[in-house]
Amino acid sequence: MEIPRKYRFSPIFSLILLPFVIVVVLRRGQLLEFATIAGSKPGYSVPLNRLRTKLSGENQLLAVGNSGELHRNKFGDRTSTRKVGKVEQRLAGARAAMRKAASGSEGERSNLTVATTTHDGGDRHYVPAGAIYRNARLFYRSYLEMEKIFKVYVYPDGDLPIVHDGPCKDIYSIEGRFLHEMEHSAGRFRTNDPNDAHVFFLPFSVTWMVKYLYTPLSYNVTPLKQFVSDYVRVISTRHPFWNRTHGADHFMLACHDWGPHASQGNSFLYNTSIRVLCNANTSEGFKPRTDVSLPEIHLYGGEVSPKLLSPPPDNTPRHYLAFFAGGLHGPIRPNLLHHWKNHDDEIRVYEYLPKDLDYYSLMQNSKFCLCPSGHEVASPRIVEAIYAECVPVILSKYYVLPFSDVLQWEAFSVQVDVSDIPRLKEILSAISDDKYRMLKEGVKAVRRHFTLNRPAKRFDVFHMILHSIWLRRLNIELR
Repeated sequence: MEIPRKYRFSPIFSLILLPFVIVVVLRRGQLLEFATIAGSKPGYSVPLNRLRTKLSGENQLLAVGNSGELHRNKFGDRTSTRKVGKVEQRLAGARAAMRKAASGSEGERSNLTVATTTHDGGDRHYVPAGAIYRNARLFYRSYLEMEKIFKVYVYPDGDLPIVHDGPCKDIYSIEGRFLHEMEHSAGRFRTNDPNDAHVFFLPFSVTWMVKYLYTPLSYNVTPLKQFVSDYVRVISTRHPFWNRTHGADHFMLACHDWGPHASQGNSFLYNTSIRVLCNANTSEGFKPRTDVSLPEIHLYGGEVSPKLLSPPPDNTPRHYLAFFAGGLHGPIRPNLLHHWKNHDDEIRVYEYLPKDLDYYSLMQNSKFCLCPSGHEVASPRIVEAIYAECVPVILSKYYVLPFSDVLQWEAFSVQVDVSDIPRLKEILSAISDDKYRMLKEGVKAVRRHFTLNRPAKRFDVFHMILHSIWLRRLNIELR
């Protein structure tokens, strides 16, 4: 990407222009995790760092640019500067409220009030609680702060079908459903005034880029990168906001496996912006501090299977210990099928499911559902297992699980090291009945956070994605 030309001024002239200057600073602290914090100073606006440790040594501010230079926003004026200050004041208030919640201050729970307006038809009285959360009280406080102030600006630039549209009826459905929700139904979270925005959404679809720009079997992703490069150039030329932060308060969202490759079309998008990706692979550049792991949800025909909408009653026996059916994609599944395909009646592992068997019925008839990575780390089986109230067994490397800033995955899933695949039956059989019941209760409790609603409802997957973006925005301060 071409970096805007720096303007040089004499010291005196620089002081005259100082009120017009917006400095973008990034905190390089660890991203928020919902545990316990102590010792933070109540009057100081700090980023949300790891809340398992005391805030210390994380308060250096680094300017986005070379050698900490101040960059002039040639589009800016006094109004824009004042609005940035107001946006940051609200964020500082949210951080202070969350520090108070994290410290367990007396009376904090009584101060947790739901936003006064509701637009989504959800349960406005739901209060997060239980073992599925790292820190339920802190999550709730953060969520309420998000509902009160968080604003997203969706860039209007770009044309259909690649921009402002996305898939809603296949394995990448979450990409299109989020985009459609932001474009048409985002309610209180969307703003038409970019000066009021906390984050800026680049509303292109990588899946549609692959469909319309990619040459099949060429394995050449250059057209995707070029489209992204051109799009960033357009919005950074027409609007001042990208240049103000080099994209640090901007986000893209992609569920296609090639989302990370497409983001390489602009170095700041790849390195600085918030990338919301299904392919959340830390060995391939995914950065948990700034990026967001997106759950992969496969909607056949655009809807969840009716069989998954009504799981069997709790007292219905589940006849199989574990189940998996899927192709030999990637490095993990061949190992799984080698050890367990047709090897054990209690662990039902198939490459191709026989026509007389039903995939979702087998899920609902199994205690555990095996969720190995395929070509890429994410798998739609994780969400399908949650819908079927079948405890997910995560078989993956380098995968950052969705919403793991907030959710305690150990409370509703089993994570097995890939090297232990030969010991799967031993490991799963060793889980006591009481432990299994707790895991299953966790699966039932966490379902609301992985449910797609139309329109979106409070605490559902759309709002959990927004909340993950919100957390990362809280680590950025404009002043």
